[in-house]
Amino acid sequence: MKQAPVMWMRGGTSKGGYFLASDLPADSEERAQFLLGVMGSPDPRQIDGMGGADPLTSKVAVVKKSERDGVDVDYLFLQVFVDQAIVTDAQNCGNILAGVGPFAIERGLVSARGDVTDVTIYMENTGQTAVASVQTPGGTVNYAGDATIDGVPGSHAPIPVEFRDTAGSSCGALLPTGNPVDEINGVPCTLIDNGMPCIVFKAQDVGASGYETREEMEADAFAPIREKIEAIRLAAGERMNLGDVTEKSVPKMTLVAPPRNGGAVTTRVFIPHRAHASIGVLGAVTAATACLVEGSPAAEVADIPEGPEKTMSIEHPSGETTCVMKVDANGDVTSAALLRTARKLMDGTVYV
Repeated sequence: MKQAPVMWMRGGTSKGGYFLASDLPADSEERAQFLLGVMGSPDPRQIDGMGGADPLTSKVAVVKKSERDGVDVDYLFLQVFVDQAIVTDAQNCGNILAGVGPFAIERGLVSARGDVTDVTIYMENTGQTAVASVQTPGGTVNYAGDATIDGVPGSHAPIPVEFRDTAGSSCGALLPTGNPVDEINGVPCTLIDNGMPCIVFKAQDVGASGYETREEMEADAFAPIREKIEAIRLAAGERMNLGDVTEKSVPKMTLVAPPRNGGAVTTRVFIPHRAHASIGVLGAVTAATACLVEGSPAAEVADIPEGPEKTMSIEHPSGETTCVMKVDANGDVTSAALLRTARKLMDGTVYV
């Protein structure tokens, strides 16, 4: 029997295991086999492991002290598939990222500095940097507070996360084709990557309303639309410099519609085959950015605030995610920040 120390945490609207890199096998294949055992994959119920039978609860953060100048820790995100024997680093996860700062402090990788400790995090998946501000009164991490995020019950300590240099994280450019709009299978799409490779298109253009519940999007009646969406994804993979995406968890598929609750835009996301209960952090950043691309499908349905700093509410099935976007004189996004929360759920040993 194999074992490893682990901290189980909720980060944003996701949940998973946080490991020190030194506590996992150095060989990536051995590590993958161990993590499949940890989660209980492949099995739709993940009954023989810690996974929650949902992609949002079958995630892993691998963290180590960084040797990079100006960076505290390096963070590798791994998505453990639920019903397939796949562990992939093909994408980042901004929700699990929300727990990396607290975890790094808890494990002694970063020393608490005053009432709030800024933790600079290098995201290995994409080569970008984020800064998480963690409450540390008395030198210890505080998880209790009044901050709320849609998709998570209750209130917790706020963890603002600022993203830097996320454009083209996986695809090499914000718009990998160089176009604000590409027509794929007759559907106008924006192929975009501002931290998360996404294909953004109007819900109505694939026969949806954009206001469906997660259950409606996963129901049998929605199957023809899901097939149309997947065909677009497969056709766009090469154009986004992602190669054959048949077995990959990216790009995410983002359906947009006019906002209904005072936000900037309404979204419905496939990740890529299951419907998201809300929206990923970096998916929200990328959706907000798509709204700011002149002539894009998202821009046509979005309600964009004026000014160089734009507070944009991205509506989703569980509520909304607020992005604060800074743009330069050319309208290009220079910075994106979001409010997240995290909570330590368990600290102990996992056995495989």
